[in-house]
Amino acid sequence: MVNPAQTSATTEIPPSRRVAKRLAFVLDDVRPKTVGDVVLAYHRVGARTPSPVDMSASMFERQMAHLRAAHDVMTLDELDAYHRFGKHSRQFGVVVTFDDGTADFVDVALPILARYAIPVTLYLATGPVDSQRNFPANGVPVSWSALRDALSTGLVTIGAHTHTHRMLDRCSLAEATAEIDTCIARIEDELGVTPTHFAYPKAVASDERGRGVDALVRDRFDTAAIAGTRTNVRGATDRWRLHRSPIQNADLWEGFRRKVDGGMQTEDDVRRVINLVRYRGKTA
Repeated sequence: MVNPAQTSATTEIPPSRRVAKRLAFVLDDVRPKTVGDVVLAYHRVGARTPSPVDMSASMFERQMAHLRAAHDVMTLDELDAYHRFGKHSRQFGVVVTFDDGTADFVDVALPILARYAIPVTLYLATGPVDSQRNFPANGVPVSWSALRDALSTGLVTIGAHTHTHRMLDRCSLAEATAEIDTCIARIEDELGVTPTHFAYPKAVASDERGRGVDALVRDRFDTAAIAGTRTNVRGATDRWRLHRSPIQNADLWEGFRRKVDGGMQTEDDVRRVINLVRYRGKTA
């Protein structure tokens, strides 16, 4: 079970967010769901900060127990193989991923993942690990030594998330190349593995002005992940545009269950519009 010392009070969810979530559930009930593989996106576990993506350890454990009991949990490499080579021998599955590389990934999340034998991909932003400067919202970075220990479990795949978490749709091709290649090199130097999976920072892919960036990502990696709370349909999904469903505190248990089952697309459509304003002018 989760050590109580690892947890704190779950981030308080404002009443307005709860109302909005309930409305999203109603809309989700009337929108047809598409069958496919689901990729879940986590950020932090332990509820040590007020971040809306810093989940309590107890809730994370409940979610992982549910995945192990009720779903086919696969690695990102397995999902890639099913999509790339058209294999359909397994039922549609769920992939667990984390972004950034905060210390709680190793300290809190990984022991829970190990308890349920759930594989995970960590999309690592290498700059904060090198500098040991906090991520936004007081996210303490993991250390390279802790990541080496994590890899020894056999459950962890390290993916790339740029060096400084810059949004690549706001970068020149030269800047994006440096962000990606530095990230790859640091992972290779410190961990002895070459990342073959990539997640765009803020889940925002390069736009039409960044077609060179898109080609760069396709050249360097086997898959790339973007936003999109929806399934990845085999035979109809661009593997460099994998959709990931972000798991947040405000989802509550019902929202998590719906996302795992491929729902909550309408809520995601609204979030995309909001993020156009939210990320305006930002670079990381």
